[in-house]
Amino acid sequence: MRDILPADKARRERVLSVIRDRYRAHGFDEIETPVVEEYARLHAGIGGDNEKLSYNILRRGLDADGIRSAAEDPAALSDLGLRYDLTVPLARFYASNRAQLPAVFRSIQIGSVWRAERPQKGRYRQFVQCDIDIMGDDSSRAEAELLVASLDAVAALGLTDASIRINDRRALDWMLDAFGFAAEERPGVLITIDKLDKIGPVGIVAELRERAATASAVDAFDAFLRRPQTREFVSFGENQIRKALPDGAPDDIVAHLVGIGEAVAAGRDLEGEIPLVFDPFLVRGMGYYTGTIFELAHPSVPYSLGGGGRYDGMIGRFLGQQVPAVGFSLGFERLVDLVALDDDTDAAAVVLVHDADVPVAELVAHKAALIGDGSRVRVERRTKNLKALLERSAADGYTAFATVSAGNPAGSLEIKALG
Repeated sequence: MRDILPADKARRERVLSVIRDRYRAHGFDEIETPVVEEYARLHAGIGGDNEKLSYNILRRGLDADGIRSAAEDPAALSDLGLRYDLTVPLARFYASNRAQLPAVFRSIQIGSVWRAERPQKGRYRQFVQCDIDIMGDDSSRAEAELLVASLDAVAALGLTDASIRINDRRALDWMLDAFGFAAEERPGVLITIDKLDKIGPVGIVAELRERAATASAVDAFDAFLRRPQTREFVSFGENQIRKALPDGAPDDIVAHLVGIGEAVAAGRDLEGEIPLVFDPFLVRGMGYYTGTIFELAHPSVPYSLGGGGRYDGMIGRFLGQQVPAVGFSLGFERLVDLVALDDDTDAAAVVLVHDADVPVAELVAHKAALIGDGSRVRVERRTKNLKALLERSAADGYTAFATVSAGNPAGSLEIKALG
């Protein structure tokens, strides 16, 4: 967990402002949910490995005897926990407030989440997620809206060459079935396939054999991985999708993916190549995905900048009635370190450097006059090292300064640029 200094905070807010602006332009409305959810909801088996990283809150009123007697059962010790993502709280929010929401609800949710990660570079225990979701629409239009809006937001941040890797969990299930993997071993097989970018095809096959997966299925998968066209993720369209899958891929799944690509091309006003790449081995580890899954990529970095997918089964757990849902989460912490936005120059940011003998009333009058003209104003007492004071102010985002002596009439200050 980190302290965020003023200049960094201002930069983060500028990035968030751009994201919010673009998402609102696409018809999404911002909501807010509590940072705390019920323990049972956070540990319902839908959060994958994140459930193991959740911070739990001790039950109120527990005494020492109660803690000792419940020590073997974390659920008996805790009834609440800090949210580890924004999707589980959103599902609960929708189930609780559905009567007040439109039939198709498009949400923005931005906020901190907490996971008990190992401290390391780029891994934080508290970090911001930036999600958009659509509930109530089971058509490819929902995925297309999410992808177009997210590509628009990323482009507005200056990352114009972004693309999205896309797959479908139904295609993965069909592929594993076609190879001959038994249903009970598929979750473990998917965990291994998810490491393809890290350990390569040879490592994948070796790990599957170590898992004692069905030998004939591993042989079939090994042969599939050795095909030259299997790993050629260069474009998007029906031919490319079918070429990247085993023969006989289900027509409805292929048509769903193709429809998303056509809609994204139209929404981004593209006449050439669609910024989507079909990746038959994209897995994403969350167990609640039921259909399309995607990850945001940019050529400047080797890691993803966001992702999401369709999770049609989650809301039904809370509502007792199935509701289609799909979401996309931008990796805000990665984005904010990557993008370069200009400082907000709509208003001047002025430091008033005053002598010690300037009366408070005069100083406040000067400050009020500048604020009235639309400036942002900070007051600083003159120090012996004026240069260091001004450099610090510039680092904090101030663009100009003025010196104030006793008796300066209001409106008479000479404003000078910093730097």
